Amino acid sequence: MRCLVTGATGYIGGRLVPELLGAGYAVRCVVRSPRKLRDHPWAGRVEIVRGDVTDEESVRAAMEGVDVAYYLVHALGGGPGFEETDRRAARVFGDRARAAGVRRIVYLGGLTPAGVPDRDLSPHLRSRAEVGRVLLDSGVPTAVLRAGVIIGSGSASFEMLRYLTERLPLMVTPRWVRTRTQPIAVRDVLRLLVGCATLPYEVSRAFDIGGPEVLTYRDMMRRYAAVAGLPRRGILPVPVLSPRLSSLWVGLITPVPGALARPLVESLRHEVVCAERDIRRYVPDPPGGPLGVDRALELALRRIREADVATRWSSAATPGAPSDPLPTDPDWAGGTLYTDHRRRVVNASPEDVWRVVEGIGGENGWYALPLAWALRGWIDTLVGGVGLRRGRRDAARLRVGDSLDFWRVEEVLPPRLLRLRAEMRLPGPAWLEMRVDRDAEGRTVFRQRAVFHPHGLAGHAYWWAVSPFHALVFGGMVRKIAAKSESVSAGLRG
Repeated sequence: MRCLVTGATGYIGGRLVPELLGAGYAVRCVVRSPRKLRDHPWAGRVEIVRGDVTDEESVRAAMEGVDVAYYLVHALGGGPGFEETDRRAARVFGDRARAAGVRRIVYLGGLTPAGVPDRDLSPHLRSRAEVGRVLLDSGVPTAVLRAGVIIGSGSASFEMLRYLTERLPLMVTPRWVRTRTQPIAVRDVLRLLVGCATLPYEVSRAFDIGGPEVLTYRDMMRRYAAVAGLPRRGILPVPVLSPRLSSLWVGLITPVPGALARPLVESLRHEVVCAERDIRRYVPDPPGGPLGVDRALELALRRIREADVATRWSSAATPGAPSDPLPTDPDWAGGTLYTDHRRRVVNASPEDVWRVVEGIGGENGWYALPLAWALRGWIDTLVGGVGLRRGRRDAARLRVGDSLDFWRVEEVLPPRLLRLRAEMRLPGPAWLEMRVDRDAEGRTVFRQRAVFHPHGLAGHAYWWAVSPFHALVFGGMVRKIAAKSESVSAGLRG
């Protein structure tokens, strides 16, 4: 049986693919940028096609020969007009699936509160509910799984919970921390998604999915503190923090930016508890039942401590981030292009230099002027950007598509090339490229290039305003990377 997976570069999709392969299914992934899947360990076992769920022709081609189609895309954190985009994409997907003779659609949506009319739901929760209805009306048997808080290493909900609890021993919190919810472990979500591939043909409906416990967000913070070995947290709810103010507060405290935190916070305004557990009739519970909250938290923390996080919430592309190709020196003709080139001979092997280059960012920092980088991150956060708080998925290894603080890995070719695309708020796209080579004399050479394509007068003004600091920031990076590489090399020789 062939399964089509959309959203394979995202948090759930990137974890579902290996589960489907493990269950014996053939998998086809449709993605806008196939290169982003190149470095995944399962990439060689799947068929990867280029496509966009809003483009009828590419969806039609992707659906050929498909038995089960997983719809795992949504505009969480999207800009204005995302509801219409979601609606159009769902219609295209459903229509093309019906025309191709697909036997089943499976969609992961959001758990909506019972008795609350759509007009009172948050825009994102309302849109996800509408996408479910569109797919159910497509004429293809559809399973809509509606989940609330998903607990797993790297999930946005988990990281919001984790950082709020770890960083604030005494918390003045909004009223929504007293809202009851029914969290579910990510491995149970994946188990149910895989199980839905073999639902009987006549089953076409929505299912509420959740873990075995119902508790408030305040309860979850206290349970996290206990599992993580932290002192008991003091929590004082206050009535004055609106969802918008709460999302800004979450954005300052946690790595989850305000644009993404807001729909998460808004989904907690109303009680979201499963009204039924009918999915168990078709996909039986595992021995011992679904994971409880404490066990789900333990597993997520273990994955983080062992640096074994397969995907993160930041795996998906950031809405609004530029996607232009990198301008190339020989044939680029798009207007002004500013560059900053640095070169340094390093008394270390290329492999030792690469080890330092690939370890950049996250906990290791950017090697030069940490205060300047921190300030740039705070400025980006204050203007609605992602800031430096996203860190890295893996402390030692990078792959195409990984988020790296306020950059995105656009290309990585060990042990010689790392190219990062800026996702901070800028008046134009920017890249930072690092290369490790040998020169004609056999010496190791480290090259660094910053590239900026200004948009309008603001772009030109920005470049000239920051260019005086490039010698300190970019020059300092080259010197520090060289010095650290030489230190590593000397240590290995010693």
